[in-house]
Parts: sequence; C-alpha cells; structure tokens
Amino acid sequence: MELELQPLKLPSDYERPFVIAGPCSAESEEQVMNTARQLASFGCHNFRAGVWKPRTKPGGFEGHGEPALVWMKQVKQETGMLVATEVATPEHVELTLKYGIDILWIGARTSANPFAMQALADALRGVDVPVFVKNPVNPDLELWIGAMERLNQAGIKRLAAIHRGFSSYDKKIYRNMPMWQIPIELKRRIPDLPVISDPSHIGGRRELIAPLCQQAMDLGFEGLIVESHCDPDKAWSDAKQQVTPDVLDYILSLLVIRDEKVTTEGITQLRKQIDELDNQLMDLLSKRMRVCREIGQYKKEHNMTVLQTSRYNEILDKRGAQGSLCGMAPEFVAKVFENIHEESVRQQIEIINK
Repeated sequence: MELELQPLKLPSDYERPFVIAGPCSAESEEQVMNTARQLASFGCHNFRAGVWKPRTKPGGFEGHGEPALVWMKQVKQETGMLVATEVATPEHVELTLKYGIDILWIGARTSANPFAMQALADALRGVDVPVFVKNPVNPDLELWIGAMERLNQAGIKRLAAIHRGFSSYDKKIYRNMPMWQIPIELKRRIPDLPVISDPSHIGGRRELIAPLCQQAMDLGFEGLIVESHCDPDKAWSDAKQQVTPDVLDYILSLLVIRDEKVTTEGITQLRKQIDELDNQLMDLLSKRMRVCREIGQYKKEHNMTVLQTSRYNEILDKRGAQGSLCGMAPEFVAKVFENIHEESVRQQIEIINK
C-alpha cells in the first residue's frame, strides 16, 4: 500500500532540518516554561515534552498526565511554538485534542503493537493533526510501515517517521542500535515520508547527540527530535541524554546541511564504475555458487553433512582479517560471508535431497 501523504505544515518546514526540542518529561510548570522560553529565544519552533511516561519498570516518574497539558498549552500561548507530546491510548488522544496539542507522536512500544495502533487510529479518525510514529522496539520495517498504514487508512495524511534506534541485548556504544539500513530502506520505499532522527534515544548519552545529528543530515533525514532540559543533570527521567537549550543551539549551528537536489552529473562516471563492479561481483558469486554445488554433489556421494563448522569458522576468520586490511569493518565482512554461506548451504541441501 502507498501512503497518501500531505505536507506537515510546520513553521520550520521551509528549512532542513526542522527541529522539535524539549525535555524528556514535563516535570513542573517552572521546568517546562523555563526550558520553553530558552528554546524559543534560540529560534526553536516546536516544543516537545512527555506528559505520560511509561517506564520499563514501575516505580519511576511516569508523568503528570492532564495537569501537564495545561503547561503545554501555556507554552503555546506564551512563545508561539507548536507543542508535541506522546500518546499511547485513545484517552490520551482525547485529552491532547482537548488542550490543543499540535503534534502527536507514538512511541516505540506502542508502534510494535497492532492492537494499540488500531485503537489510536480509530481515536484519530476524522482528525487533521500531524502524527509522528517511532520505529518499533525491534528492527521490523514491516511493523513500522504497518503502524503508519493504520493511521493513514483512518485519514491521517500528515505523517512522519521517527528513527530512534532498536533495542539490543548487547549494548556497546549506543543505547539503541541505529541500524541505519532500516530507515534508509523506509525512505527508499516511501520517498515522500519525512524521516526524523531521535539522537537522544539512539545515543543515550549527550556527547553522542552532535555526531548522530550530523549523520542523520548526511543521510538526508528531514528533521531532528532532541531532548533538551533547562537543568539536565537534575532531570527526573533520562538525565544523561538531555542537553541544555544553549548546547542544543550550538550543536545545530555546527551542522553541515548538504544539498539533496544538487545535480549528480559529476558522479555519473563513478556510478558507471560501480555498476560495472557490481556486474563483476554477481559473476564471481555465480561462479562461487557453481563450485559450492559441485561440493554439495561430492558430499552427497560420500555421505557427508552439509555443514562443516571448522571450515565455516576458517572462512569467517580469514575474510574478517582480510577485510580489515582492505579498510572494511570486520563486522561488515562477516555479515557478507554469513549470507554467502547461508545461500551455499541452501543450494547444497537441495542437491543432497534430490
């Protein structure tokens, strides 16, 4: 299904990136207004704050709910900024519309649940409001697109996707692994859909926000949603990933925004070289698979198992080291040869079972 989309019509639509900024949680009227005034003074057009804050475990601060919507309305009236918050239930939708919230976003845990998404879509039917959908917790592009399709079928035309990274048991640099290939594929499949980066949740640490913002811009993302707090170290939730408004302004001032529409005439010849090399790669892979099928025939005749673990480990180790010498990440090389090996095994199993 193709999404039927309309422009978001935000104050900063005319420039890239458009930025939505504000604290993780609306903690108090003073905190909300202080942060909002500072952001407005730096030219921010869109203010965000979590009113309902579902936590991984119970016991933490989970938001003030409806009373915080009064503060959001005050931000809008005093600063002129549009205001945005997360909704997870039809009751949330009803209250945000009651208080004139301009932008709604749907969190990663909610977008992963088709039942919850359908309930939100039904609650939003007939409403013209921008809705931003965060990627599901797990790396599932179809689930992400499906969440937006449900909203679109309910009449929501002003849609955007928020890339906030994907949960991983093995956390190293990032709080949530970026897996950039997934939002890139989303942009390929739905070119008119704005994609917004959430560097706060991807990085989980304020020192990672600047490089993640730049990477999102380099990939052609349309906007950024960044957590900014007047006193981050005292924040009631996600303190480590929030920055002050002045630091955010400095980060944004350093961004290099590359032209998406510049002519590609200068790289035409280089792309032709890429096409030729890709053709050579396909030819080499075809030859490699032919040899693999011959090996499969040999294994069949000698009653050998298809999977030879020691040989597989040898290939991964050897090619990983070779990839490093060639300036490629060992993890990339490992993935390539894992896929090649998987296809080789599939073809050999076909031969053995004939």
